[in-house]
Amino acid sequence: MSTPTRRPLSFLVLTGSRRTDSFNTRLAELAAATVRANGAAAAFASVKEFEVPDYDADVEAAHGIPAGAERFRERLLEVDALIIASPEYNASVPGVLKNLIDWTSRFRPQPFNELQGLLLSASPSMAGGNRGLWALRVPLEHLGARVYPDMFSLAAAHTQLDGGGRIVDETLRERFEANIVNFMNLVEAATHYPCVKKAWVEYLGERPDPALDRTQTQTQH
Repeated sequence: MSTPTRRPLSFLVLTGSRRTDSFNTRLAELAAATVRANGAAAAFASVKEFEVPDYDADVEAAHGIPAGAERFRERLLEVDALIIASPEYNASVPGVLKNLIDWTSRFRPQPFNELQGLLLSASPSMAGGNRGLWALRVPLEHLGARVYPDMFSLAAAHTQLDGGGRIVDETLRERFEANIVNFMNLVEAATHYPCVKKAWVEYLGERPDPALDRTQTQTQH
């Protein structure tokens, strides 16, 4: 019996920065390239593509949910998973990104529930923007998103990203690529093998069960 052909996985890779030549935009572009290099489809997008006013319940009551949030919702519904590369502002989430999430969450049903997500950051600081990612997890997980436990934060990004958009340090580059691939493995399992029970872990460093590895062809029923 022939094996059914599966469609390629599809990812939306979003930069949470508006800044020209942002480190996080460059990291998002690298993430999209890594996804494509590993056999899946990746669409790159910026928060600038989804402009919305500051959230205001009176505005929503009078005019409804803005078009920028509608476009973002449509993009989320088209893909299997979301990767966000977000800067850290004052140890938290950029207001423009949080505002977009707030508006988009007003749809019923809202599109974040059970959405697979991976968080990345880059910063010139030695923390690499990691505190902002912890803050970003809160609204996403509250909305039901399945945020991958292992986040990636690139410290000293002004020296670690070269002119071609690659990570200079080989160890960091390998860790970044492995993080993307491991996330893809889990998305593959969730998308194509729903009969496999998935355990979501709370602590960094744990890995998906080998049974969920997307390179394996045998499934459990």
